[in-house]
Amino acid sequence: MTSPLRPMNRRAILRGTFAATVGALAGPLLLSGTAHAYNWSRTLNQGASGSDVTELQIRISGWAADSASQSRVSIDGDFGPGTAAAVRRFQAAYGLAVDGSAGPATQAQLNALEQSDGSTAHFNWSEFTDRSSGTFDGGKVSAATVRENARRCMYKLEALRKKLGNTPITVNSGFRSIAHNAEIGGASDSMHLYGTAADLTVPGVSNRTVYQKAETCGFSGLERYTVDHQHVDSRADLGRAWWWESGTI
Repeated sequence: MTSPLRPMNRRAILRGTFAATVGALAGPLLLSGTAHAYNWSRTLNQGASGSDVTELQIRISGWAADSASQSRVSIDGDFGPGTAAAVRRFQAAYGLAVDGSAGPATQAQLNALEQSDGSTAHFNWSEFTDRSSGTFDGGKVSAATVRENARRCMYKLEALRKKLGNTPITVNSGFRSIAHNAEIGGASDSMHLYGTAADLTVPGVSNRTVYQKAETCGFSGLERYTVDHQHVDSRADLGRAWWWESGTI
């Protein structure tokens, strides 16, 4: 099921020429997944398994918990209790029947959050590319892997945006190449080098509030909220330990 075409807007314009370049990248992925409009072929219930379950888990990964919790939706292709609980949270947030089953109505809402180039409704590839080169090249992993990690981050940010009352989120920094990261004094193993991190500002919303909402979105890396932006990442997806610098608030 694909999303309907929508009028060009500011984000679509910003996507620019980089999307075509990035979309042509190929190579092995650290994290499996698809980066185009998804066609659901069946209703997904607890006990199901397969690549469509993996895609479901990616898209609902930002609905990991009801309150602050160092927990995440496992992206393993197996529809277990954690996936069902995340589906129910997603359904409740979007006014759908809350049954934990990903049927046509839920799938339609999931597809309403995607754009045809694989980015999401409120975030675009150009917001996540390296600020120096405008590409996903030069990081710690392949450009294709960076792109997939960025896509997964987008879906968590869609959940965060929804939890903040649909308030627009500005991505100040997404992926960074090793060279650019060194230029700005970033950590040598920064999650930005893998495409799984984003530095955010949310106009009109305090970083403390953003941090609190992010605690429910499955983000395993949260920088302290007392700086001029809010850093979020999914380091646990790459086998790293959880790190919430301000603890649970």
